[in-house]
Amino acid sequence: MALDSWGKYPQIQNKVFSFDQNKTLPDLLDEQDEWIPFGNGRSYGDSALSANIINTKPRNYFLAFDSHNGLLHVQAGVLLSEILDIFVPKGWFLKISPGTKLITVGGAIASDVHGKNHHVAGCFSECLDTFRLMLPNGEIVTCSKQENTDLFHATCGGMGLTGIILDAKITLKKINSKNIDQTTIKTTNLKETFEAFEKYKDKPYSVAWIDCLAKGKRMGRSLLTVGDFSNDGDLAYQSKKKMNVPFNFPSVALNTWSIKTFNWLYYGKTQKGVSTQKVDFDAFFYPLDAIDNWNRIYGKGGFTQYQFILPKSVSYEGLDEIMTTISHSGKGSFLAVLKLYGPANENYLSFPIEGYSLALDFKIEKGLFELLNRLDQIVLKYQGRIYLAKDVRVSKETFEQGYPNIGKFRALRRKYKMDQTFNSLQSRRVGI
Repeated sequence: MALDSWGKYPQIQNKVFSFDQNKTLPDLLDEQDEWIPFGNGRSYGDSALSANIINTKPRNYFLAFDSHNGLLHVQAGVLLSEILDIFVPKGWFLKISPGTKLITVGGAIASDVHGKNHHVAGCFSECLDTFRLMLPNGEIVTCSKQENTDLFHATCGGMGLTGIILDAKITLKKINSKNIDQTTIKTTNLKETFEAFEKYKDKPYSVAWIDCLAKGKRMGRSLLTVGDFSNDGDLAYQSKKKMNVPFNFPSVALNTWSIKTFNWLYYGKTQKGVSTQKVDFDAFFYPLDAIDNWNRIYGKGGFTQYQFILPKSVSYEGLDEIMTTISHSGKGSFLAVLKLYGPANENYLSFPIEGYSLALDFKIEKGLFELLNRLDQIVLKYQGRIYLAKDVRVSKETFEQGYPNIGKFRALRRKYKMDQTFNSLQSRRVGI
């Protein structure tokens, strides 16, 4: 059985191995020269692809919960969705969550994921108390900000290249409702979008869908949604039945005209400049999770997400240049997400810095990588960086310029001989 990434590109032959108990994992590590751990397959690029894959998803037991302080102990294969199914009705939610709940806790740590509240709460590692990590020699170590700190800072955001995460203790947050009091702000251009983000920056959750194909005076128009948990006491929650995309769409289905039409309809559905709604947390945090296999929309050739971040002081100028380049190329995305971020953390390869990030999904097609190479140069011009959890093609030179702690990460990998055991297609490509 070969495993693919969520972007379905590249597709390679690989051998997949599982383990049941800790004592069998060291033996497994000795069987092959190189490995990469694999969770639920929701990373977009090649960060979890290798000739030999260790499937960690079956390791998915809940171990303990301290209701006094919200500390949850789970094995690394537990999905965020499984945590929510159990704990939302009890009045608890994830402190940090990305735009999908269908990832494992181990994957959340390895990518040091962030969400709509990074500007006030930071990355997933901020809610991480401790985790246990198996090193290449089979030794199991406990890592935290106080214990084995070098391994903590390397593993959080380290893309599975430091070892196998076995289990973790994370802190949940108390809530009094499954619902979000949401405000939607309709902007007409990029300047208004930035002004809206700043006006509502005290809201704990914020994200904007942006029309990346709009040109001229309309360039950067968006729908910004901000919100916080309601206080209505409604905790009755049950996962909803999902829609399904049963087959790969024809490649020609996604083109400039279909994306322009979608963007026009999506932007036009909101009539008022500012409106309020009450929505459940699934609709607010995880709209795409309502559709099984939505990656098939991009066809059998697959897709990639291009996500970059720029320092706040130059975010407007940089995004203006990048969006101009994209709109003129005609290779737009109907999934274009703009977010505001707070300060960077100490983890060696964590993505966020204080500023703005834009994420765009592109169908893999002729001329795409040439466009993304041009965007890379603009990102570097404004001292930005690319997100490894979404990447499938960035060069070593571009990657290195965005991550000043890459030397520390490489040195730690050599120290523990991780570079001899844990490697992915991505790690080989960018030299980590």
